[in-house]
Amino acid sequence: MTALIRTGLLALAFCALSLPAQRAQATENADRLEAFLTATGFDVALESIKLSASDAPAMIGLEADDFGLQWSTLVDEVFDTELMHDMAIDILSQTLEDDLLNHAVEFYTSELGSRLVVVENASHMKDDDDLKQESGQAIVAGLVKIGSPRVEELKRLNNAVGSEDASIHAIYEVQVRFLMAAAAAGVIDLPMDEEDLRQSLAQQEGEMRRSMQVAGLAASAYTYQSFSDDEISAYADALEHPKMQDVYALMNAVQFEIMADRYEAMALGMSKLQPSQEL
Repeated sequence: MTALIRTGLLALAFCALSLPAQRAQATENADRLEAFLTATGFDVALESIKLSASDAPAMIGLEADDFGLQWSTLVDEVFDTELMHDMAIDILSQTLEDDLLNHAVEFYTSELGSRLVVVENASHMKDDDDLKQESGQAIVAGLVKIGSPRVEELKRLNNAVGSEDASIHAIYEVQVRFLMAAAAAGVIDLPMDEEDLRQSLAQQEGEMRRSMQVAGLAASAYTYQSFSDDEISAYADALEHPKMQDVYALMNAVQFEIMADRYEAMALGMSKLQPSQEL
């Protein structure tokens, strides 16, 4: 046996031995990411993206009913839960560092963290936003009336899970990508280019910022109404930790990227259901 052949066989043997280890490592990483999604409730947050699908027609001056019975079928296909889950796993596998994953899981599997995830999951999947907002605003009004410090702690929570600037930018990006995709698919006749569209949306920033502040505070007041003031403060402290800030920045980026991608797919699907309309 020549040295070259012997070296080649040894290399093949090494590869054969290393493949099971690589598979085991990949499985372990996947299991850790699955645990992260479940522990933090991010899996439910991703699933709830589907509830926003009803907002898509409104962006082009239509309503979901205008698309008839095929609308629900399209929504189920585009916002497929397993598909969005796999997209998140793929992105997180390349971006989520172990120390950040461990930090988030450690908190959200604690007694307080576990209880928080339960109410957050329920809030994500509650599709009656009007009732949630009405109840939340009533709670806030009551807290303000008695001068409760809880209002400021709820604001801390909202600020900690994502800056307004980043959220507004992400929402605009979703709108731009959806409208441009809808125009390209012939769903709408868009009388402006992308730069003009971005400038037009930017002019609405002040109003959007105020609406987000009011809606966010009401939603938090409603969601966390069963928690004590001390628990709300403890949660705010946990969310303000630098590692948790990094975790939420990443989760927000992943969620908005998946939303934008699915809205682009929605625009293409709508082209098969609805003739072109002028915007």
